[in-house]
Amino acid sequence: MNERQTIKISKFLSLVLRHDPHSIGLELDENGWVGVLSLISKVGPKFPGFNMVMLEEVVANNNKKRFAFNEDKTKIRANQGHSIQVDLDYEPVLPPEILYHGTVGRYSNIIAKEGIKKMSRHHVHMSKDLQTAVVVGTRRGEAVILKVKAGEMHRDGFEFFVSPNGVWLTDFVPPAYIIFPE
Repeated sequence: MNERQTIKISKFLSLVLRHDPHSIGLELDENGWVGVLSLISKVGPKFPGFNMVMLEEVVANNNKKRFAFNEDKTKIRANQGHSIQVDLDYEPVLPPEILYHGTVGRYSNIIAKEGIKKMSRHHVHMSKDLQTAVVVGTRRGEAVILKVKAGEMHRDGFEFFVSPNGVWLTDFVPPAYIIFPE
């Protein structure tokens, strides 16, 4: 499988496992899992020849590590970013003092007034390193990198979670906990 095909399949799996499983007749369980054999059979018509080896390759080579298998590889799910209702069953964890959130300049004024909202997703996404936030922020234009006072938020009672691929998650970041670039 070439890189272009891997990317196409990865994007399709992101759509199906995060936003619209019904588009190919899938039903996710309450924690976002779906049977691997069911997924393969439903993806096959769109990508003829799609099989377990290809699925493993997509999961292993996804640069953002968006997908995870269960221990015996009989189920798969997206790690985060869902717009559909799932309970990822992540345990709250102690965040680092500072996390980073990449966005674009046109949202800065609204964020300064209203904070960082999860919008249609389950959580606000953040990273512990600046480089990842820059990559995320540049997807839709010139990046603006916000520092989130995660340690202070946690001490004030906000919960944080971290997905298996290292994305930090919380429900909302109030303006008082955001440091804007100078």
